[in-house]
Amino acid sequence: MDHDRSLPALHCRPASRRLHRRQSLAAVPACAPLRNEAPLPALASPRTLLSLSETVVREAGMFELLAAEMRIAELEKALAEAQQAAASDALTGVLNRRGFAEAFEREQARGRRKGGALALALIDLDDFKRLNDTLGHHTGDRALIHLVRVLRAALRPSDVLARFGGEEFVVLLPETSADDARAVLARLQRQLAAAPLSEEDGGASLAFSAGVVVADAGESLDALIGRADAATYAAKRSGKNCVVCA
Repeated sequence: MDHDRSLPALHCRPASRRLHRRQSLAAVPACAPLRNEAPLPALASPRTLLSLSETVVREAGMFELLAAEMRIAELEKALAEAQQAAASDALTGVLNRRGFAEAFEREQARGRRKGGALALALIDLDDFKRLNDTLGHHTGDRALIHLVRVLRAALRPSDVLARFGGEEFVVLLPETSADDARAVLARLQRQLAAAPLSEEDGGASLAFSAGVVVADAGESLDALIGRADAATYAAKRSGKNCVVCA
């Protein structure tokens, strides 16, 4: 009897899969990192985190402060524009009554400090109603704009020009005597006569009558305008296109 054949072939039985897995895992070093796994970053110290937090807060505060300053600048600009619009004549761009009253107070206070004379001239455009009736109100508006353009070009930067309504304008002449103010107004009349309206607006030459006064110490604007208005009326009665001092 062949004893070798009768024995079960235990030595030929394949090893179990569980055993293979155990051997495979045992072959991997315990300290080896997993494949494709990045190393963990080093933890920041509390002092570093505190410094970073302070930097973020400081930069955020700077941006908020900058935004607030820009907003304040925008509001100040809008306020200045609104104030200028409230003090200006919409048609001609010169000061209106309100703006002129503020300018008069400033110049009167400056005159008291320096002791210089403060002259005022009230200008009334001659035959303006006839110009409106003949050529239309649009041409009348352009005539007023033309008058302002000529006056501005001839006046000093320190002089103040304002529209009092309709065809009436007022000029404030700091540090100017009555005789000098009369000479200034006569020169303005000549320059206006030498600059007629465009052919589109009829090509007419403009003229004005004016009353000139010099402010007394402490005299109110209303009183000064009243005297200038009386002088202008006298100029109108004298044949227009002339200057009367009072």
